[in-house]
Amino acid sequence: MDVIEVLTNLDQVEGYFQPIFSADEHTVIAYEISGQLQLDGQQINLKDFVNNEDIPEEYRMDMERKILHATLEKIDEIASDVDIYIPSNPNLLMQDFGESRFDIIQQYFNEEDLHRIVLVISEHRYTGDMDQLHHALRYFTTYGVKIAVQEVGAESHLEHIALLAPHILKVNIQDLNYDSWSAQTDMITAIGSLAYKIGANLLFEEISTVYQLQFAWKNGGRFYQGPYLANPSKSFVEKDILKERFKQECQQFITSEKKMLEAQYFELKKLQEELEVIVHRVKPSSDNISLLEHLAHLLDGYSFRLYICNEDGFQLTPNVMRVDGQWELQPNAINKNWSWRPYFLQTIIKMRNDQSGEISELYRDIETGEITRTFSIAINELEFLFVDLSYDYLYEHNIFR
Repeated sequence: MDVIEVLTNLDQVEGYFQPIFSADEHTVIAYEISGQLQLDGQQINLKDFVNNEDIPEEYRMDMERKILHATLEKIDEIASDVDIYIPSNPNLLMQDFGESRFDIIQQYFNEEDLHRIVLVISEHRYTGDMDQLHHALRYFTTYGVKIAVQEVGAESHLEHIALLAPHILKVNIQDLNYDSWSAQTDMITAIGSLAYKIGANLLFEEISTVYQLQFAWKNGGRFYQGPYLANPSKSFVEKDILKERFKQECQQFITSEKKMLEAQYFELKKLQEELEVIVHRVKPSSDNISLLEHLAHLLDGYSFRLYICNEDGFQLTPNVMRVDGQWELQPNAINKNWSWRPYFLQTIIKMRNDQSGEISELYRDIETGEITRTFSIAINELEFLFVDLSYDYLYEHNIFR
């Protein structure tokens, strides 16, 4: 990109609008603005210009203002119930604490309509004091402006995002493919948990395939954006343009997910019943390690580790762990306390009162790094057995998701 050529053609900057769709209504609920410039037959997206730290700030600030004017002057053509997402480089925004951006926005929006504005920033691109950015954004929100943090992912600082208290988290899944689905899910789970705690909605952007749309739907995305749905355009689209297609695809997602969940439910129920029968037959306890070893051999096809704890989470027995295909005792695990683990004490209370076994959600084992579930069951009034299930078993029985 020739910077001088771009700057000498600012009068040719055109505003573009990319629709954002909702999962609950299957309609266009917002547009994200951008600026583009055609030079020598090439269409240039000016987002790269604005974020290029090698270009002097005053030039990039001029560009942001030009894009704002080029887009917001068309806003009267859009229905009044549609939001407008306005990307802004946070380092440029903080040059005047957002005053120049806010002044331009107020030229096109009455005060009672400012709730339609969503200011979009990239938290990890900001190089200044995060508290100052927080205060500047709070000024916007006092007028009803909403805040979205984009490019949420591996480079994000979750504590900074929590401080900024955005209304929307934008997750880019452009590079998602079927092979990376599982790895991406771990990160999205963490982002989704943060969104839930701070009361933010998830927006998945750069959706380019139907399976990326399904991934977004499956992982709690309320809003969707990307070329699979609609590219940026100089014109606006009908709100219901994809309503029927969305409905059909969503129905396919629902049918597939229900089928998977039901199959998983019955597999887990069957597994729980099988394990309970074996445990009740052996009757292991902390004062008879040989019984625990015997149980391990009976559970060879299910598990890679067994141990017994008391109700406070203190381990009473060695680990009986399968290493290189052989079961061995690990005495150094005795007296370790596991009450700090999520849901541990909650599970103890549930087992003690329900008098049945429990199978945990999926998690990654700290020691082995293996994806696992844990079966746990009360074996007497004071002791509880924990059986860590092998990934191979979970995979073979399709209960690893």
